[in-house]
Amino acid sequence: MGTPATTPAAPAVPMLSVLGETIAAARAAGRNDLVGRLEAAADRVRDPRRRIVIAGQLDQGKSRFINALLNVDICPVGDDMTTTVPMLLVPGPEPRAELVLAGLQQGAPETRVPVPVDEIGSVTVRSPLAEGRRVLRLEVQLPNPLLADGIVLVDTPGVGGHGSSGAASVLGMVQAADAVLVLSDASTELTEPELAFLRQVRELCPTVALMLTKTDLYPHWRRVHEADVQHLGRARLEVPIIPVSAVLRTHALRLQDQQLGLESGFGVLYQFLRDQVVARDQAATRRAVSRDIHSAAEHLALALGSELVALRDPEQGAAAIRELQVARTSAEELHRRTAAWQQTLADGITDLAGDVDHDLRDRLRGIARTGEEWIDENDPGKNWDSTAEWLTSTVDSAIGDNLLWTHKRAVLLAERVAEHFTDIGAVELPDVRTGLDAEESWAGSGTLGDLEPDIGFGSKLLVGMRGSYGGVLMVGLASTLAGLAMLNPISIGAGVIVGGKAFRDDKQARLARRRNEAKAAVRRFVDDVAFQTAKDSKDRLHRIHRALRDHYSGVAERSLRSIDDSLRAAQEAATMESARRTERCQVLERQLRVVAELRRYADAMQPALAAPAESSAGTVTP
Repeated sequence: MGTPATTPAAPAVPMLSVLGETIAAARAAGRNDLVGRLEAAADRVRDPRRRIVIAGQLDQGKSRFINALLNVDICPVGDDMTTTVPMLLVPGPEPRAELVLAGLQQGAPETRVPVPVDEIGSVTVRSPLAEGRRVLRLEVQLPNPLLADGIVLVDTPGVGGHGSSGAASVLGMVQAADAVLVLSDASTELTEPELAFLRQVRELCPTVALMLTKTDLYPHWRRVHEADVQHLGRARLEVPIIPVSAVLRTHALRLQDQQLGLESGFGVLYQFLRDQVVARDQAATRRAVSRDIHSAAEHLALALGSELVALRDPEQGAAAIRELQVARTSAEELHRRTAAWQQTLADGITDLAGDVDHDLRDRLRGIARTGEEWIDENDPGKNWDSTAEWLTSTVDSAIGDNLLWTHKRAVLLAERVAEHFTDIGAVELPDVRTGLDAEESWAGSGTLGDLEPDIGFGSKLLVGMRGSYGGVLMVGLASTLAGLAMLNPISIGAGVIVGGKAFRDDKQARLARRRNEAKAAVRRFVDDVAFQTAKDSKDRLHRIHRALRDHYSGVAERSLRSIDDSLRAAQEAATMESARRTERCQVLERQLRVVAELRRYADAMQPALAAPAESSAGTVTP
């Protein structure tokens, strides 16, 4: 009943061996630019960290689910406990926790504060340990077999509800995730906010599963499961549903009961992790390594082959030199055209920044108008909590949609810049998700202010009495002229009429004040969100700009460097002494055989990766 292993390490050995040979060949050729890329690929193979984000609405059992998944009580659970700080669970030799705080200034390094493991449950965004600084996350190291297999779990705060951290900040973590498990308990069917959140998550991360939790508490979970399948079908969301029970899983591990383990549904979950997370990540890593090895082999073969041709046959060498000079002219032209693709990139980023800002403000203004219209038609004091919850969730959804739109536009911009490099063949597009890391986003962290409570019954009674006093006095004095007492039925009736009108006027005035106060609170909330989200968007676009600029600058520089090296080697070979030609040819032939073997290995990896497994759609049943 232990945690099954998820990561077979055998396939990594040949990749590391071939990468080592490729790095050695590139280093021997003096191509440090290729060495850096290949060493980065080797680091990814040695340490495959697969980040799995656990997300969902409030009170869906995320922390209990993680405890059952790891078979350790690390996340605080309980009716009065809720996750307010993102928790990163990573492997380590012994249990240890650190609170990661933002720097005092923009761009300043993070600060780490040790936290006792048994006090993790008391850590909040306003923890005294933060000393007034912004809390980014809580990092916890655990000696756990699942984590040791390269899995990193992220327990996120619940989305939805007044005072929650917001879906926007959770979506910022989803962007860099290898897989996302969205939790929804079996008490009710999927709600519209949950479907909207699932849609946003699915667009940012291709590997997503819906965990139907707490099946042990609700005997009707199968009907809920069938209804959820229909909801996902109507929404055209291809997301598998895995019913699970953290309680049954915990009991199964404690009692070593295999039947309980099957009923818990965690076996299906582990199969999903093996097939859809680990296998997909391994295939993606092999594809990336294959591309890097193939690209490096082509760069190296260009210089070695040109020199060998010049050594063997001076006439062919002269022709090769002329061809290389033409290629070098084209490469220099590409280098001179750097201003063109950089201008395309700069203009695209400028246009994208304006469009993103306009889209965000348009969404938020529409939400504010809808809120004010509702306030004009209702008494906000009676439904302020539900109004705050609606406003928070709607703003979070708008920020999430704006984030998705930014991602799509960034991909289109990367493709448009890549068109400038068609002369040198197909160019690999950069992963713009690296430029969308929003872990430090403040968006969604604002709160809607409370309204001043209405006056009590005693105050309302005094308002009526104060208004009726004038009516009784005025009519009573007039009635004394007719010989009546001041307090008579006529004066008392006038007092009731005037007092009632005064009460109604005061009630309307108080309602108008509450409406104005509510509108002002909504405007402040939307303005605060717009101000901070605009700053986050600008920072995000700056990161995208740098990522695209560095990627395409590297493409242009590597191409020019390869042609320069080839031309120089061919020219040196043409003037080399005859006694050294034979020896140099033998060296070049050996090096070319190594490079050809590397290229054959990279090409052999492609057929096996040509048809990767498609993501599971529909349902998964235990």
